[in-house]
Amino acid sequence: MTELKRLPVFVFPSSLNFFAEESSSHKQMVTVYNPYDFVVSFKVLCNAPHKYRIVDPEGSIKPHCCVDIVIRHISILPTCYHVTDKFRIQMNDHISRQLLGKKDLSVTLLPGKSSGISESTATSQDTYKQFSTELTATSSGDSSAPIMQIQASSENLAKLGYQTAGPNYIAIVVAIICIIALMLPSDESESSPSSSLWSLFHLSSQQKLVFAYSLGLVTMVIFRV
Repeated sequence: MTELKRLPVFVFPSSLNFFAEESSSHKQMVTVYNPYDFVVSFKVLCNAPHKYRIVDPEGSIKPHCCVDIVIRHISILPTCYHVTDKFRIQMNDHISRQLLGKKDLSVTLLPGKSSGISESTATSQDTYKQFSTELTATSSGDSSAPIMQIQASSENLAKLGYQTAGPNYIAIVVAIICIIALMLPSDESESSPSSSLWSLFHLSSQQKLVFAYSLGLVTMVIFRV
């Protein structure tokens, strides 16, 4: 059987920090993306499975879609402080089950509470920039412009969201915009765009993937307010 070509695996975020005295951080979410034109299967492995509970550790992802994986730390003990564990997310061909790629995720339990939102926000934005760069590199079209626009909006959104105490209305509005964008028709003729006005509302598959990713990021901001 012919060996399949290894492909990059897109995961956000690339690392997680759990805080012993902050119960809200004991359950966190990781998003796995499938920017390809075919269905893939995924499986989550861990070097210390007795310390974590994973919701849906394996399954399939449709083309240009994503799945959220919930990781819960169930061993909040002083002996586990400053211990970094590894999660490995494997992506396989849905039919042949051959390995397509893998991505390692670092997870650390820290004592006390988080020192501040600004540091974690900066880390998330750095990861987002890296993800956007990798995604642009795998894209056949030029999707760097919408990526940079959404990235800038996400940076402002994160700052505003963490400075307000009530519902994050800006995040909700951005989420609605992302949902509307995902409902727009796909551009089936990206190589020869039409000059009609309606064609302006057609989005490429890569642009829709960026909106889907931004929706996941905004959702995290909304529920962490």
